[in-house]
Amino acid sequence: MAGVKDIRRLAFQTLYQLDARHGDESGVVRDSLEGAEGFTSGERAKAFEMAEAAYARRKDADRELEAIAPDWPPSRQAAVDRSILRLAWHEMTGGKTPPKVVINEAIELAKTFSTDKSPAFINGVLDKLFKRLPTTIQSADANEPAIAPAPAAPLPPTVSEGEG
Repeated sequence: MAGVKDIRRLAFQTLYQLDARHGDESGVVRDSLEGAEGFTSGERAKAFEMAEAAYARRKDADRELEAIAPDWPPSRQAAVDRSILRLAWHEMTGGKTPPKVVINEAIELAKTFSTDKSPAFINGVLDKLFKRLPTTIQSADANEPAIAPAPAAPLPPTVSEGEG
């Protein structure tokens, strides 16, 4: 039986596949999970559902991530980093997983699957995202689900110095 961390890793790998295929052939991607050893069928299904939901919300994620890191819009990011950030954005705005847990797990994924510079980049972007989240989600305890549901629309951009 796999843990939450393992399911998140499988969801990231699945999201990467969905992104590489531009969302086409999701059945092929789902079928590819059958070869994932150490997971029950329910865990594989959960990973696929998480990845599919993150992929469905990618435009909202990309819009917000680009506002946070305008010099590194998703189109310029490595595909691995983009998938990590989209999955983390999906989880952080979903209000079910404490954001600090999501950030730590995203950094670990970057350490395992991406470049030496990626963990710092992922950490910086997600830290800025964390500061933009509603306080009810920010203060979610690691042992309890967050109280607030995900916002219906992307969070508004912050006001930069000199603006306003």
